[in-house]
Amino acid sequence: MKLERFKVERWMDEYEGFLTYDLGETCIDSLEVGELLELCGKDPDAFLSGLKGERLVYGHIHGSPELKKGIAGLYRDLTPEDVVPTHGGISANHMVIATLVDRGDNVVTVLPTYQQHYSIPESIGAEVRQLWLKKENEFVPDLLEMEALIDENTKLISICNPDNPTGAFVPEDVMMEIVKMADKVGAYILCDEAYRGISEDGSYMYSIADLYDKGISTSSMSKVFGLAGLRIGWIATKDQEIMKQFCGRRDYDTISCGYIDDILASLALAHKDKLYERNAKILLEGRNVLDKWVKETEGVDYVRPVAGTTALVYYDKDIPSFDFCVRLVKERGVLTTPGSCFEMEHCIRIGYAFSPDVLQKGLDIIAGLLKEI
Repeated sequence: MKLERFKVERWMDEYEGFLTYDLGETCIDSLEVGELLELCGKDPDAFLSGLKGERLVYGHIHGSPELKKGIAGLYRDLTPEDVVPTHGGISANHMVIATLVDRGDNVVTVLPTYQQHYSIPESIGAEVRQLWLKKENEFVPDLLEMEALIDENTKLISICNPDNPTGAFVPEDVMMEIVKMADKVGAYILCDEAYRGISEDGSYMYSIADLYDKGISTSSMSKVFGLAGLRIGWIATKDQEIMKQFCGRRDYDTISCGYIDDILASLALAHKDKLYERNAKILLEGRNVLDKWVKETEGVDYVRPVAGTTALVYYDKDIPSFDFCVRLVKERGVLTTPGSCFEMEHCIRIGYAFSPDVLQKGLDIIAGLLKEI
């Protein structure tokens, strides 16, 4: 099993030390522990004092009842038995793909996406068929192209929804057509839903686990909750047979999640409306700042994101995205992510879900470098 270099993670590891303005961040402005406790109606001193008596044991192997109830509550009609916690969303994705996919299987992957979704099945020996989202289609999958890629050997269809890096969200009627295609050949659908949860109008965002019995949702406490330091992710599906297989594989690489992480994640999920309210304001304000900047800056354009925390911004200069982003971070202290990390060019991924002042300063510096070039 030989894995390709994980471009986006290697980029972050190498260049995060240079930054002054972090526009590479993909999580909503991270909460402090005290801030989380106060949002959840807890006295921080009393709560933390109470933790002193907790023994640091493995805890509930498959997640505490409180945690599983909280995760199930993020979906329309799932029960705690339909979810299992993992070490972050990255572990959830790996576990699903490694459990389902065998050498020779056909996997249809929608790109651009997080590299796990094509590099892991490729390393297993699967045939990965790529469906590229198009800017002119607002980064929504083309159903005719999707249908042409699916056949009787298709084991898995893999989609990041909302999409990373574009911020697009597949309309429910389009996703239902993809479900019909998958069901026809008995394929599973994996939706990496790490950026799901906060919609522009405050309405519920559907999950693949709501729509399809063989739909598998992965997510975490990182992106829309702003709690990446809690290394809690999960797999959610109504398919109990495949869930047993996930749990069997989990015995080899997880055992249980962090005991303190479980406690704090359970608390956050029990008060998710408070966190969503706080984070929606940050998210929408940042999105508006970015949108205004794109409209007013010569030589850049994008498809306005409708979900998630990132956008893919195109520029019209003749410089590779990697070189541009290296100059940006080393010379100007602004971290973004090159489009080349997503197999694309003349574009960069920008995160916008944090202080609007920091975001605006970073964007102005980007505009200045583009003008100079």
